[in-house]
Amino acid sequence: MPQKKSHLIDDILLILTMAVLAGCGLIYEYLLSHYAGRVLGVMESTIYTMIGLMIVSMGLGAFAARKVRCAYNGFVWLELIIALIGSSAILIIGGLIAVTQLFPQLIADMLSIPPDMKPQGGLFKQLSWLAFNSPYFFGVILGFFIGMEIPLIARIREHIHQAHLANNLGTIYGADYVGAGIGAAIWVIFLLSIDISKAAALTASLNLIAGAFFILRYWSKLNWRKTFVALHLLLALIIVLMFNFGNQWLNQMNSLLYLDKVVHTDKTRYQQLTFTERQMGLDQENIINFYLNGRLQFSSIDEHIYHDYLVAPVMAGSARHDNILIIGGGDGLALRDVLKYNPKSVTLIDLDGELIEIFKQPNGLVNSRLAHQILHLNKNSLQDERVNIITADAFIAINELVKERAIFDAIIVDLPDPSHPDLNKLYTVNFYARLNLLLAGDGLIAIQSTSPYHAKDSFIAIGNTLAAANFSDVEQYHDNVPSFGEWGWTIASKNGASPLTRLNKLNQLPITHQWLNLPILKAAFIFPNDFYQHKDDIGINILGSHSIYQLHQSAWQDQQGLN
Repeated sequence: MPQKKSHLIDDILLILTMAVLAGCGLIYEYLLSHYAGRVLGVMESTIYTMIGLMIVSMGLGAFAARKVRCAYNGFVWLELIIALIGSSAILIIGGLIAVTQLFPQLIADMLSIPPDMKPQGGLFKQLSWLAFNSPYFFGVILGFFIGMEIPLIARIREHIHQAHLANNLGTIYGADYVGAGIGAAIWVIFLLSIDISKAAALTASLNLIAGAFFILRYWSKLNWRKTFVALHLLLALIIVLMFNFGNQWLNQMNSLLYLDKVVHTDKTRYQQLTFTERQMGLDQENIINFYLNGRLQFSSIDEHIYHDYLVAPVMAGSARHDNILIIGGGDGLALRDVLKYNPKSVTLIDLDGELIEIFKQPNGLVNSRLAHQILHLNKNSLQDERVNIITADAFIAINELVKERAIFDAIIVDLPDPSHPDLNKLYTVNFYARLNLLLAGDGLIAIQSTSPYHAKDSFIAIGNTLAAANFSDVEQYHDNVPSFGEWGWTIASKNGASPLTRLNKLNQLPITHQWLNLPILKAAFIFPNDFYQHKDDIGINILGSHSIYQLHQSAWQDQQGLN
C-alpha cells in the first residue's frame, strides 16, 4: 500500500509538471512570435512562421531526448536551460538589433563619414538581417529543448513504476494538451496586457519552480545536487532582475531603432506605442513623432497636411455636417479638424481604449511636457462634449449603428495601413457596404488609402473595393506628406454628384485649413499618365481573401528589396 501511494504522488507530480511546462511552452511560442511580429512588422506571417518552426524543432528535440542517458539529471538541466533562454531571449534579441543599428553610426562617427554616406550595405546589411531574424533562431532553440520534455517525463514515470505503462504517452500527452490550453488562456487574459519582459520572466519562473520541485522529490537520483541548487538560485536572481528591469533595458535598446529621442513608450493590449522627440532649438517647437508597433503614424511637423486631405474634401463636399462618423483616429487629430465644421455630434470608433486615454487625458499617463504637446496638437478634441467615443472593433461596432438606423452626413475612415489581416477586414466590401448603410444619401465617405507610389495596386484596390460596395462615384487623390512620402486617399458619394463635381462648385473651402486650399485640392485628383491603365486587372477585397493585405505587403517588400 505505501508503494502505491508513493507512485500516486509521483504520478500527480509528473502529470501536473507536464501540464505546467506545456503551458509555458505555448506561452514562449506566443511571446517570441508576438515580439518578432512587432520587430519585423509582418505580424501574421511571422506568428505562423514562428509557431511552425517551434513545432518542427520540438519534434527534433523529442528525437534527441533518446540520447539523454539519465532522464532525472537531464530533466533538471533541461528546465534550467529553458528558463534561462526563455527569460532572456527577448532581451538578447533587442540587444542584437540595437547593436546592429548602432554599429554603422559608430563607424561613421569614428571615420567622420557624412550622415548620407553612413555604411548600410554589405556586411552591415547582413548583420542587420541576422539580428532582425534572430527571434526565429531563439524559437528553434527553445522549441528543441521544449520538445525533449515529454519523452524525459515519460521515461521517468516508467522508471518509477519499474514497468512499461500501456497508457503512459496518452496520459503525458493529455496533460500536455490541457496545459497548453490553460497556457493560451493565461496569455490572452493576463500576459498579453503586461510588459513582454515581465511575461517572459513569469513564465521562466514556472520552469524554474518545476525544476526545484523535481530536485526536492528526486534528490537521491541526481548526481549534481549542489550544482543544481546553486544554478537554480543564480537563475532565480536573474529572473528577478529581468522582471524588475527587463522592460527598462528593452526600451533603452528599442530606442536605438528610432532617429529621435524616445520620450515615452507603452504597451497596450493591442499594440506598442512610442513617442519620440526631436530638438529643434530655442526658437522652434520640438517635433513629436508617434509610432504604433514601430510604424510612424504621424509627425507633428506635417500631420496637418495628411489630416487636411483626409478631412477637408469629405466635409466640404457633404451637404451637411450635423452627424459625423470617424473610424479609427484615436489620436484625436482628424477629430480636431472635423470639429472646426461645428457638427452637432461626432461618433468616433477605435479599438484601443488605452491609446485613446493617452490622447484624451495624457496628464499622469505620460510626462508633463509630452502631455502638453499632445493636447496642443489635438486641441483637446477627445474631451469635447459633442464627441461620443466607442471603444470597440469597428468591424463589429458598426453593426449596432446599423441596427439603430443611425445616419451620418459624412464618414471618415482613418485607419493604419492594411499591414495585418486584422486590419484587412476593415478594407473589405463587407465593411464598406455596411458603412454605405450608415451614410446619408447626399453624404461623402473618405478613406486613408496608403501610398499610390509605394503600394500602387493596394491603393487602386481600395478604390475598386469601395466601388463594389455600391458607392456611386469613387475618386482618389494624392499629395506628398514629407514624413510618409507620396500618399493617397479615396473619397466617394452614395448618390448625386461625384465628390470632385461638388468641390468644383465651391469658390473656396468652407473652413480655412493650415495647408490645404481649393486649387491645391482639385489638383490632387490628377494622376500621372496611365496610372489607372491596369485598374480592371486589380481585384476587390472580399472578406477572407486578404487581397489588399497581400498587395500591400508585396509592394512594401519590393520597395525594401525583400522580394
